Amino acid sequence: MKLRTGGIASLAALMLTITACSGGTSTSVVTSEAEVNTDDGLVINGQQILDQKAYEAAKDQTLTIYTGYQEANQEVLNHAFTEDTGIKVEYVRDVTNKLSERILSEDGAGQLGADVIITSDYKVANEFDEAGVWEPFVPTAIEGMPELQHNAGAFVTLANVPVTFAYNTQSITPEEAPQAWADLLDEEYKGRIGITQGTAGGSSIALNRFIQEEVDPEFWTKLAELNPSVYDSGGQRQEALARNELDVATAGTAAVNVAVTEDGAPIDYVVPEEGVVLFSFFAGKVENAENSEAAEAFLNYALSERGQSVITQVGDYSARSDIAPPQALGRDLPALDSDKVWLMPAEDELKYASEDAQVWREAFGR
Repeated sequence: MKLRTGGIASLAALMLTITACSGGTSTSVVTSEAEVNTDDGLVINGQQILDQKAYEAAKDQTLTIYTGYQEANQEVLNHAFTEDTGIKVEYVRDVTNKLSERILSEDGAGQLGADVIITSDYKVANEFDEAGVWEPFVPTAIEGMPELQHNAGAFVTLANVPVTFAYNTQSITPEEAPQAWADLLDEEYKGRIGITQGTAGGSSIALNRFIQEEVDPEFWTKLAELNPSVYDSGGQRQEALARNELDVATAGTAAVNVAVTEDGAPIDYVVPEEGVVLFSFFAGKVENAENSEAAEAFLNYALSERGQSVITQVGDYSARSDIAPPQALGRDLPALDSDKVWLMPAEDELKYASEDAQVWREAFGR
């Protein structure tokens, strides 16, 4: 087993990313345009995002988001938000455990710099609630959708993100590509498989449970025998796959979609026979947010039909059941109620996360 944690490139990938999004670059994965009306507040595609007073305040603010959402996905969403609303965005991104430590530390010192927080870990979102980090706020578009509201509106479900695996198209043809999770255990992939750490974050929690229930309880032990490369972040893993350092790797359909569409990466994803794994991202407004109106604008936008459409055009599933499934690389992903989609209920994260992480640790010796 190879652990990818050292070197300049890896260190750069692990650094917190602070990026300003002001609408200066193209976002080719989002092909639809929004209809924006500012005659009476901010209205996008017929849905009111902010009233006039709040919009006047928000458009002079710069929103700060602390996020664990995949960087490519976050950048696309930020860019679309700025293009559609005129509100600038800065964001800080890191892996779940490091980001949560930072948030709780800053909040404890009364210096939390975020206006909005996005996390994939339901347990972490609940810990933020217990610590008083959240200010309850239910986006207008989902006021009638209680299934997306958590802890009396302290935070909401933002998106459902698919996890599958991908392959390098320079080394594997579509006909040769593995078609099932179980196929990854083939000896031909020994030393040429990439995965990420399986002990923290919503993607790991969901994938671990799916492997136990739907694939093989001994899957991780068997995979460890094939000496996979274990990366600290999905970005590192996908870069290695695109550079042909790997044949196959676990992957998100959205990240693959963006990398191929915008950068021409030689990779493609598979919808496995056992299905793709979905895990949720959660978002909320920070208590006493400095840019309160901009925070509400972002959450209202992100859960609106327009915002959820941006998310599906990236390649993730909408949090809302009334939004069509996503496309990635021009192909429709399975419907949410299909037997090709496995969605982990948020509450199950609390039930299984620790024991499933221990299975992963024992398999990989860490």
